[in-house]
Amino acid sequence: MKRWFSVLRLKLPRRSKQTTLTRPDFAPAGESMSDLQSNNANTEAFERGEVSVHSIVSQRANIILNHDFSEGLQFWHANCCHAYIASGVSDHSTGAAPRSGETYSVVTNRTECWQGLEQDITGRVLIGMKYDVSAFVRVHGNLDGLNEAQATLRLENSDSSVSYLFIGRKSVKKDGWEKLEGSFTLTSLPRRVVFYLEGPPPGMDMLIDSVIVFPTSPEESGESRSIPAGDGHIVQNPFFEEGLNSWSGRGCEILLHETMGNGKIRPLHGRYFASASNRTQTWNGIQQDITGKVIRKIAYEIIAVVRIYGNASVAEVMASLWVQTSNGREQYISIGKIQASNKDWVNLRGKFLLNGPTSKAVIYLEGPSLGTDILVNSLIVKRAQRLPPPPLMLENIPFGVNIIENSNLNQGLTKWSPLGSCTLSIATGSPRLLPPSAKDSIGHHESLSGLYILAKNRSETWMGPSQTITDKLVLHVTYQVGAWVRVGSRATGPQIVNLALGVDDQWVNCGHVQVTSDKWHEIMGSFRIEKRPSKVIVYLQGPSLGVDLMVAGLHIFPVDRKARFDDLNRKIDKVRKRDIILKFSGIDDVSRPTTIVKIRQTQNSFPFGSCISRSNIENEEFVDFFVKNFNWAVFGNELKWYHTEPVQGRYNYGDADEMLDFCKKHGVKTRGHCIFWEVEDAVQQWVKSLDRNDLMSAVRNRLNGLLSRYKSSFSHYDVNNEMLHGSFFKDRLGENIRAYMFEEARRLCPLAALFVNDYNVEDGCDAKASPESYIHHILDLQERGAPIDGIGLQGHISNPVGPIVCAALDKLAILGLPIWFTELDVAAVNERVRADDLEVMLREAYAHPAVEGIVLWGFWELFMSRDNSHLVGAEGEINEAGRRYLALKQEWLSHTDGSTDDFGEFKFRGYHGTYNLELSICFWLIPVDFANAFFFDS
Repeated sequence: MKRWFSVLRLKLPRRSKQTTLTRPDFAPAGESMSDLQSNNANTEAFERGEVSVHSIVSQRANIILNHDFSEGLQFWHANCCHAYIASGVSDHSTGAAPRSGETYSVVTNRTECWQGLEQDITGRVLIGMKYDVSAFVRVHGNLDGLNEAQATLRLENSDSSVSYLFIGRKSVKKDGWEKLEGSFTLTSLPRRVVFYLEGPPPGMDMLIDSVIVFPTSPEESGESRSIPAGDGHIVQNPFFEEGLNSWSGRGCEILLHETMGNGKIRPLHGRYFASASNRTQTWNGIQQDITGKVIRKIAYEIIAVVRIYGNASVAEVMASLWVQTSNGREQYISIGKIQASNKDWVNLRGKFLLNGPTSKAVIYLEGPSLGTDILVNSLIVKRAQRLPPPPLMLENIPFGVNIIENSNLNQGLTKWSPLGSCTLSIATGSPRLLPPSAKDSIGHHESLSGLYILAKNRSETWMGPSQTITDKLVLHVTYQVGAWVRVGSRATGPQIVNLALGVDDQWVNCGHVQVTSDKWHEIMGSFRIEKRPSKVIVYLQGPSLGVDLMVAGLHIFPVDRKARFDDLNRKIDKVRKRDIILKFSGIDDVSRPTTIVKIRQTQNSFPFGSCISRSNIENEEFVDFFVKNFNWAVFGNELKWYHTEPVQGRYNYGDADEMLDFCKKHGVKTRGHCIFWEVEDAVQQWVKSLDRNDLMSAVRNRLNGLLSRYKSSFSHYDVNNEMLHGSFFKDRLGENIRAYMFEEARRLCPLAALFVNDYNVEDGCDAKASPESYIHHILDLQERGAPIDGIGLQGHISNPVGPIVCAALDKLAILGLPIWFTELDVAAVNERVRADDLEVMLREAYAHPAVEGIVLWGFWELFMSRDNSHLVGAEGEINEAGRRYLALKQEWLSHTDGSTDDFGEFKFRGYHGTYNLELSICFWLIPVDFANAFFFDS
């Protein structure tokens, strides 16, 4: 007989949030030819600066043609799949009856979730008009449960770029029709607008009935009115049609104009524009109080049409938000900025979100120097729309194949040309082995020929060998770069060589290296193109005028970044896991128990952290995600000297105190970033104005004030940030000031680990910050007496390639110090590409034995230093990069089931961290007399 003993584990349910939006139903309506002609006329009118809406009819009609499929599939198109019309009471293939009318469409043979049914609605949509959308949808196929259908707009722009506008999403199933609803408003008119329905998993058929895209009338009168591009909802009088009502000057005068500059400046749209004049400070401008009109934790976007007038021909115009909380705390939020000119109107765009409640909110424009007027034609603030990620179709990519033609120079200079007036020739004597970083990633390859290109007569630094590669590139694919380079004997010292792309009129950095004339050096890097260019050339440049440049074995190839993952997993198992033996005692051996063990790891103790700001901790959704998924934190600005002492003798430790209390409450360890910042642009003005003696006194006061206050409340301190890229304190106080900062920090705070911290070390893109330069810098500090406990790599990286990152880590590891990624972020417009970038970095770091922590430089949209680097959208929606991060966190948890052995032991291999253990103990009893058998009660 057997009885079971078990451990009961209680789990709290995960909190979930659901928002339900309800909209009034509306009936389908037909559309006449006169309506279509009116819409086309409106499109042409927009190109002249305004759109006129002429009648109630054109505003209130369904713009979808053949919305009920009564005319078959006329006006509809199946996007890379197949569609047919089902009719009758119940179609035999789907078993579904029409939801309305007599027919519906069936979209089948779908191999991707984005495949569906689409209709071109170009010419039938107006700028600034809100459109309500509805469609009845369901699915048919082998998968059970809920699936999602989605309505989307594809916007094809005049510059050939494509963007996507999310409309709405609905969970659907096989046994009934569901109503998908949403809405959209266009703020500009693209060349082509396509409406489509998509979403269910591949293999599932999508059924569609009664599609309606219904314009909401801006007015209920039949009078014609002008709708300038992007009618707003938050700002009052956004186009100055009511003069300057609701607007005021922020420390300056504002005026209303029909023209300026003797009639040369006219509004881009409408009749009027405003100017902020007599500005005496950069923060002077035009403003509007929007208190009570914006809701916390909702993302808003601003679109302003601006230009400048006055002394400057070009100046930066910024949109900013000033808010005040109920306790009087003030905050300035930067929304967006743009280089404006005195020649043309430009669009200033940006987004913002308020984390906490406010008692006052004012939006304003600022920026240009005094004497320059800010002109504004319109300013709109409205709820930001989130675009779904466009489909990423990368098939049959020739990974590891060099796209450089005649790379080995066996055909002389064929396909090569000089950039500029320099001369090219072929010489011999270069390495015959591939550059090491390329060797790990490239496919089948032969030895190099030993030939190289010699570029002579260079009269400009940008001159060197080049090759056109326009037709060889695939968008969104990461390319790795490697070559051997050297400079001629006329070089008077080390030279910087840069491998670059000329993408139309833009320069793209693919790698930097510092070289000498006595040997060949490897140059390495990577790049990615995300917008279709008209011309791309690759070239090498950099050495001083008159210095010869030599290049051999240039390889540029698409790299399969996932090919390393199996090897990295083996390294992770070796580096991060340990053999664990559980021994169970206290059980009577005579009863010969069998113990069934179930082990679930709940938390990996490896440090995964994130940057946070004080305002973030007022956002409940932000806090929820942070405390669940991170165990370390670093403060974005709140501990920096310019924040804690913006004016000499006036201290602000309140924000840091509040954040530190928050982290302690949630059991999160913190890094102190930073005591000093060596880059001059990051030093506050009052510090810059000090003489040598006063500056030295201020440095001592900073060390004593900060470290006496916090001591080891921060587990780490970045002592002097970015010393490879700045020299403010060294230039003014001498070489030994840096070591002094470390020594004093150790004296005042002996328990905290002291770090150096810098950027561009791990990706080959910055000759100032190569691993070799960083090693030399650290050794120099140590020789001067600096107690360095750790190496900080900021990790602000683009299109990372594993072998390059790993090579940098290997070099730094020879110092024997712990390495932390302290500010990791990756940026890519496409969130799927961003997810791949993040996964590469996390796997490479986690697999390396010298890396002891990874801290992200934020994760929440609008609170990141780099655009397109967030993991979670502004309103809390987790994107593909966020999902990838969470999946890796789950992957790096150990779970196992089994039974104890004959010695009462259970062995497994697992990660460091916290585990839940469940035991089921089975006793096999051998009774002498079955009639007198007994049981153990649990």
